[in-house]
Amino acid sequence: MTAGSPDTSSDGAYPRPRGGRMPRRERRAQLLESALEVFVAQGYHAAAMDDIAERAGVSKPVLYQHFPGKLDLYLALLDTSCDLIIDNCRAALASTTDNKDRVAATMQVFYSYVASEEGAFRLVFESDLTSEPDVRERVDRVTVECASMIADVIRTDTGLPDEPSELLAVSLVGMAQVSARFWLAGRGSIPQDDAAALIAGLAWRGIRGYPRSDDHPDA
Repeated sequence: MTAGSPDTSSDGAYPRPRGGRMPRRERRAQLLESALEVFVAQGYHAAAMDDIAERAGVSKPVLYQHFPGKLDLYLALLDTSCDLIIDNCRAALASTTDNKDRVAATMQVFYSYVASEEGAFRLVFESDLTSEPDVRERVDRVTVECASMIADVIRTDTGLPDEPSELLAVSLVGMAQVSARFWLAGRGSIPQDDAAALIAGLAWRGIRGYPRSDDHPDA
């Protein structure tokens, strides 16, 4: 496809979807995909609804039919991104009863997320709109809900009270988030799986120091 064709934006930077009507759900998904690319590339403040409409190949009125404003669109993307991390964390914890493997699987969730070519992690972990309460609430939800699930495992296995279990869990989530972003930014020679395994090993060596309680069925 060449620049200037009907399926390309005026400057040739973006492929333009073909015209025609879409079912509402498909149109919404298309708009979210286009918005993600624009927000990741430009950040919230620099992005404009004009840019998103052009990227999607629709008029601004069509965009506003689905999302009343830029913040509504951004929050919809955040909800999708946060749900994905939380759901994947839940699946990792449920994938095995071996806690060493649980640590490794959960660590891999965060490394896989930041390594995604879509770059959606920048909306969650590097947002330039964290002063907005609705954004902050969603960003914090990732840490809170993932840590809550991990804390349940720690509490059940060790018999520790709620607060120590939650603090340990938040520390593990923080280790995953920060190390994954540092690994990606550094773009060194460590492959993703090796990097995740390295940090999982560190996390496991720490958390296994809290032995299972005598009344745990597998103790």
